[in-house]
Amino acid sequence: MTASTEAPASTSTSTSTDTFDSLDPRTGEVVGSHPVHGEAEVLAAVARAEEAARWWRGLGFDGRRERLLAWKKALVARLDEVAGVVSAETGKPLDDARLELVLAIDHVDWAAKHAKKTLGRRKVSPGLLGANQSATLGYPPVGVVGVIGPWNYPVFTPMGSIAYALAAGNTVVFKPSELTPGVGEILGRTLADAVPEKALLEVVTGFGETGAALCRAPGIGKIAFTGSTATGKRVMAACAETLTPVLIECGGKDALIVDAGADLEAAADAAVWGGMSNAGQTCVGVERVYVVDPVAEEFVAALVAKARGLRAGARFGPMTMASQTEVVRRHVRDALEKGGRAVVGGEGSVRENPGGAPFVEPVVLVDVPEDSCAVTEETFGPLIVVNRVPDVAEAVRRANGTSYGLGASVFTGSAKEGERIAEGLRCGMVSVNGVIAFAGIPALPFGGVGDSGFGRIHGEDGLREFTRPQAVARQRFALPVPVTSFTRTATHMRTLLGLVRARHGR
Repeated sequence: MTASTEAPASTSTSTSTDTFDSLDPRTGEVVGSHPVHGEAEVLAAVARAEEAARWWRGLGFDGRRERLLAWKKALVARLDEVAGVVSAETGKPLDDARLELVLAIDHVDWAAKHAKKTLGRRKVSPGLLGANQSATLGYPPVGVVGVIGPWNYPVFTPMGSIAYALAAGNTVVFKPSELTPGVGEILGRTLADAVPEKALLEVVTGFGETGAALCRAPGIGKIAFTGSTATGKRVMAACAETLTPVLIECGGKDALIVDAGADLEAAADAAVWGGMSNAGQTCVGVERVYVVDPVAEEFVAALVAKARGLRAGARFGPMTMASQTEVVRRHVRDALEKGGRAVVGGEGSVRENPGGAPFVEPVVLVDVPEDSCAVTEETFGPLIVVNRVPDVAEAVRRANGTSYGLGASVFTGSAKEGERIAEGLRCGMVSVNGVIAFAGIPALPFGGVGDSGFGRIHGEDGLREFTRPQAVARQRFALPVPVTSFTRTATHMRTLLGLVRARHGR
């Protein structure tokens, strides 16, 4: 989901002499020390991945499925161990880290079990003019996929690329965020333990230049990036030098629409979870709420009561990247200066504990002008803006009034109406009478439009994302009319045109 500051480490022994530390944002304590991999080490990792890719592709779908399911079991067996690293490097509560692992494991299972059906070569109709042909379509892998992951969901988000790329027959070079390098390393170790024959997941750690080296590496078949829109543009520019295709998943400014017939308690609960869980550091989290006038007061009252019951450091962790607190503070200040009102928290919600951890308490703002940066920019903190609208049509118009287009939520009393509203939203995913539900359904593709990026992870689209469609036409017999030959005559052409007029001209 959003927020990449880039970084990973290799499953092979590193030769780098430069190192950096990952820190627990709650305490500032060092969690681990990791190498800064340079261009030579990145190229070496890609070369190893290329060699492993030939073996991995040769196993076929059944062989890969068997090994990926073994990895799934290894992740289950070591779930608490991996979740502990996630919690230590991000600051999120251990149970939230466990939930992230549970969702990721389900995606590994789905990708492994559906790759053959989705990507296996299949026959397609050749049509009338191709009646003498046998037509098939296959999806061979691209080879080596470079994955640049984020820090906010350092397992779940990159796994949407890693698991699906592996299931499609590719190997992966993974660069986790420099804030969560230990998570990348332990993922690499769990796969190496489950599949010891070859290193399928090379991990390289470092900062922006490490990610840039991965983008420039000539052996990369595709780059899958998750992070900010600004960094995504730089990744695209680097990949353009070698015409390396990219999958870009950037930020969001997701809206939740509350209609008059909605279950307001459920909508308020969803808004609080969607906006405050993981300290609001979720690209598909709820940042804007548009509620119709007749139920606005009741909804806001329910939302306020729930938000006031949360405390940073108890129900959710600190800002993993400390500088994000200033973004939250700026958005709150701008909204208040332009006429918005704080009904929960305010500028004083940004605080530091004695150990220096950057905590932000819940903030709920109402009546915020649409030109405020709290409405137009991604906040990526526990801040929710709630604005009244006269009707759902206006809610949809405002929800679409942003350059982002990642996810959205709709609460309404009618399933049919919910689907109708969803169809009018310019975004990649919508949850009706729920929030972020689409991310937990492996069969549904995940991705955005506009400044939220392009391409898809998850589902059948996510499997195909890491392949190159290949069409094959095989002639079964010669046609009586030689269409594609210099032996074709005027009589042959009259016959062909007669067939076309009879078939398509009526």
